[in-house]
Amino acid sequence: MGDKYDCLKISNQLCFPLYACSKEIVKRYKPYLDPLDLTYTQYITMMVVWEEKELTVKALGDKLFLDSGTLTPVLKKLEQKGYVTRKRSKDDERNLIISLTKEGEELKKQACNIPAKMGKCVNLSPDETRTLYDLLYKLLSLAPSMDEMAD
Repeated sequence: MGDKYDCLKISNQLCFPLYACSKEIVKRYKPYLDPLDLTYTQYITMMVVWEEKELTVKALGDKLFLDSGTLTPVLKKLEQKGYVTRKRSKDDERNLIISLTKEGEELKKQACNIPAKMGKCVNLSPDETRTLYDLLYKLLSLAPSMDEMAD
């Protein structure tokens, strides 16, 4: 029979291996991102901008699961580097539009080999990778928010 505090053991937490694994993966990106002068958050932001070419900060935040308070300094830095522009929407000034620049498109060419290099850093088969990917997105999409859990 378990101790009433077993629920507090780190070995019984799903969140801990997710957290630790995330940190390790981000750390492994560093040698590939340093030559591009990008942080991991800047890189994933650019990935979305490369795909969309133009989108609102809100849409970007929704795709990255980041709030505008986190995104604002990232976007300012990417704008200073010349990779994106930030402009108020003509239709609704509350919306800030992020657009890819020519320099940002050039950066995409330099980053193209990063996913393959990272794939070699992950000790999973293609089937295991797909299963993990599907399970993580299932967690992201189905996990109740703290507000929902309080109800």
